[in-house]
Amino acid sequence: MTTTQQALFFERLTAQNEKYTYKLPSRQDAGKFIQNLINFLFPISKDCPSCPAKDLAMKYADLRNDLNCMLQPLLPQLERDTAEILDEVFAQIPGIYEALLTDAKSITDNDPASVSIEEVISVYPGFMAIATYRFAHSFAKAGIPLLPRMLTEFAHSQTGIDIHPNATIGHSFFIDHGTGVVIGETTHIGNNVKLYQGVTLGATHVSKSLASHKRHPTIEDNVVVYANATILGGETVIGHDSIIGGNAWLTKSVPPYSLVYHQSKIEIRQHSSPSVT
Repeated sequence: MTTTQQALFFERLTAQNEKYTYKLPSRQDAGKFIQNLINFLFPISKDCPSCPAKDLAMKYADLRNDLNCMLQPLLPQLERDTAEILDEVFAQIPGIYEALLTDAKSITDNDPASVSIEEVISVYPGFMAIATYRFAHSFAKAGIPLLPRMLTEFAHSQTGIDIHPNATIGHSFFIDHGTGVVIGETTHIGNNVKLYQGVTLGATHVSKSLASHKRHPTIEDNVVVYANATILGGETVIGHDSIIGGNAWLTKSVPPYSLVYHQSKIEIRQHSSPSVT
């Protein structure tokens, strides 16, 4: 690249950079923050120590300072003072903690392969995705833009589970295995719901003009959705205590206590007897 070409390229970068509306914290900081927050609440797994351990109050203060730092690039989009936002967010942490204990217990109680609640918290991708979602959801409700999605996308990259922070999810939520699960922005999920890998709770339309409408389904209490089922549409309601079988495709509501499954067809192939020589 010649000096002239380089200068023209730098001018192009400068002009484009001035067009961006938003500034964001780094992906690395967002991922580190949510991991540190989960570790603060559930100090079950231990890194090799690189510095002296801090007490809970000091760790809590560090987390607040880290979040305050990540809010700085977002200041032009914030409608309230950062101190007020931080107060609101951190006031929600005790309630989220209790909800996550309930989620972890649900996983432990319902998964025969689970050895203990400690294993669920430290190892299970479903728990990490749910924990990240619950914090990101509280951030979104506090009016923090963009960062909630950064947090859930970090969890997505780590677990293969994609939960939009604006989705509404009740207590005792269980994602088993989890890879490929997608939960859209306007999804409503009740209590004691269990999803298996590959489940999509999505929209039937992707038009930008429908962004403010409910586009994703409602899953009522005590529903089980098995692997690779797809449930689409904002008016689609899966009634409570229903079971949706693997590979099912639904765009219409089903009543409570329904059993929906994809029926495989088995045909015996015609075959000829082996020739005798």
